[in-house]
Amino acid sequence: MFEVLRTNDPVLLSYASSVLNDAGIMSFTADNNMSIMDGSLIAIPRRLMVATEDGETARKLVDEAIANPPGMSEEFPDDGEP
Repeated sequence: MFEVLRTNDPVLLSYASSVLNDAGIMSFTADNNMSIMDGSLIAIPRRLMVATEDGETARKLVDEAIANPPGMSEEFPDDGEP
């Protein structure tokens, strides 16, 4: 297994998982229930895991998606307003 991402952010984890799913790469979240055992929601980060053969591709896809999220273009539409 290959660790693609380690985070306490459930939104980021969901987004990264969605990016991989869209690319046809199966993933799963490890340590999902560890925070319940520890008694804290953020003490133990969760890990997004993929098969070893998909690891490098998955990491590149996730890194690129995080660096360039959709809808976050630096260009703003010119609506004629100053």
